Parts: sequence; C-alpha cells; structure tokens
Amino acid sequence: MTSKKIKGFLQLFRFELPFSAGVCVVFGQTLALGHFASLHEIGAGFLSVFFISASALILNDYFDIEIDKVNAPDRPLPSGLVTTADVIAATVIVSVIGLIISYLINFTALLIAVLLLAVGFLYNWKYKKTGLPGNLMVSFSVGMTFVFGGISEDLPFEKTVLFFAIISALINLGEEIAADAMDEKGDKLIGSNSLAIKYGKKKTLAISNFIFFFVVLLSIIPFILGWFSLIYLIPILIMDTAIAYSSLKLLNSNVTQGRKYIRWIYLGALLGVLLFLLMILMGV
Repeated sequence: MTSKKIKGFLQLFRFELPFSAGVCVVFGQTLALGHFASLHEIGAGFLSVFFISASALILNDYFDIEIDKVNAPDRPLPSGLVTTADVIAATVIVSVIGLIISYLINFTALLIAVLLLAVGFLYNWKYKKTGLPGNLMVSFSVGMTFVFGGISEDLPFEKTVLFFAIISALINLGEEIAADAMDEKGDKLIGSNSLAIKYGKKKTLAISNFIFFFVVLLSIIPFILGWFSLIYLIPILIMDTAIAYSSLKLLNSNVTQGRKYIRWIYLGALLGVLLFLLMILMGV
C-alpha cells in the first residue's frame, strides 16, 4: 500500500469525530456508575462506538463525492487518494469490528450498534438531502453515544446519562444546522432541502444560535437540582463559554470563519467533557 493511499485512509476516519464519540461513551459509563468503569469496560465501550461512528463517516465520503468536489475537493475521494472500492471496503471492515466488540459487551449494546449503523446508512443514502430530518438523525446518533455508555453498564436510564445525551444531541443539532449554512453552495447542486436553502444563511444561523443558547441555559439545571457538586461547574462553564462565544461569532462570519467557529464549539464541548472526566478520575 502506497503512502498516498495510507494518507487517504487516515483522512477517511476523521479521527477526532469517532474519538469524541468514544469519549462520550466513557462519559456515559462514568455518569451511570458514579465512577470510572474497569479498563476492560472502558476499552470495549470506547472502541465499539469509535468503529461504528467511523463507518458512518467513511461511508459519507462515498455518497458525498459530488458535493465534496465543490465544498471539500481535498477530501480523499475527490482528490484521488483512495477509490470508491477502497471506501466501501473500509466501511465494511470497521462496521464488522464495531459490531463484534458491541456483541462482546452485551446483546442490547449490539442492538444499539445495529441501530446506529442503520441510521448512519440511511442518512448518508437518502436523508442528508432532507435538511432538518437529516440533521435530527445525526443528532440522535450523537446523543445515543451517552446512552450506549449506560447500556454497556446495564444502566441505560440513569437520569444524568439521559440528560447529557440530550445536551450533546442539541449541541450537534446546532452544529449541523450551522454547517448547512456554510455548505449552501454545494448543497444547492444536489437539491438539498436544508434550512439554509429554504430560509437563507442569516435565518439559519439565528436558529442554530437559539439552540446553542438553549443548551447553555439547560446545562445549569443539574446543578440547580443538586446532581453534581458545584466544582463541576468549571468544565461546564468552559463548554458554555466556547459555545456562546463561537455561536455569536457565527452570525456574521463568512464560510471559512464559520467552519472555524463550528469547530471551536465542537472542541469546547469535547474539552468540557474531558475535563469533567479528569476531575472524576482525580476524585474532585
């Protein structure tokens, strides 16, 4: 295998996204138990969703090749680093790995993994062009990573797990809608029914802004209800600050700036989750 093809495969994975999905599983496990799970349980939970998430992202490149020729010509397929056969093979391999690890966790985890694979396939195949319904499918999948963590510990309905599943789903929904506003040019070529095409960039970013600020308000509820010690406000405030600042900047951004601020929202949320986990690990 040439270095060019290896580079293409690495880019297909978009490692930071399946990595964050795996982190959310570990966060779900920790919230469900009130402490860290065993290394075996953490590894299995992380890796199963890492590969399931990666499969959907890889498959996205297959279905999005015409859009990427406009919006992201440096992606592996339009740039020629990999072929469509490579993408299909990689999708199958990582999907099977994810399913096997999920089966080793428990049967319910396997069912959820199959559900996430099905949602990912349907989204990439048919629903990405539908606009808001497609956005909701992706956000559902993101929220389910927390629930998967609870399921891996046989505690799927623990209230903090469900709460953060909702928070993460809403953050992703805001990002998806904002990203549609940035991708308006390419989406028009495929007849997408995104909110940006229906209502324009300005109104679409206003909708995503509303969602982001609702998340900021919602994130304080666990502390009002006494679910967590006030010290855990620190990672939440880091997340909220990144979301609030970046979402305001989004309103008057161009495409390049907008994608940067969407990434900041994502990284701010991930940093908050990682710091939250670190504080639990340190017994704060």
